[in-house]
Amino acid sequence: MEIEKKYLVDRIPEDLEQYEKRELEQCYLCERPALRIRRMDDDYILTYKNRPEESGKGDQPLCVAQELEASLTREAYEHLKEKADGICIKKTRYRIPYKKYMIELDLFHDSYDGFCLAEVEFDSVEEGRSFQPPEWFGRDVSGDCRFSNSYMALHIC
Repeated sequence: MEIEKKYLVDRIPEDLEQYEKRELEQCYLCERPALRIRRMDDDYILTYKNRPEESGKGDQPLCVAQELEASLTREAYEHLKEKADGICIKKTRYRIPYKKYMIELDLFHDSYDGFCLAEVEFDSVEEGRSFQPPEWFGRDVSGDCRFSNSYMALHIC
């Protein structure tokens, strides 16, 4: 089970080059449930992600999803990429330690150039609801489907 919160970013932290980063490309074969292929540098992954309808609702929404992953070969990734719907999302992901958490800061490219989102994963719903973000985070958009990568790929804003 994946439990996370997603935020817009008011200010990108300085000195990003000190943090681990990966180049990602992800494409969607289906939106609901989400069937995604992802390239992370030279790794290729097939992901099935199913979100319960109520996961984004409430006064403190969270993104909660059942998630299953499997490795792909580059050839399988390229074959499936030809069948993807919408656009392939391209982004640079920085991993930034914060307290006991790992922030994943995504800087988007191409169709979403200049757009930034930060995500934080939690071990429990309670932990997610009590999370206090750093001051450079902006609005919490966890319950807004327009900020999911699958929506962004299939409904270009």
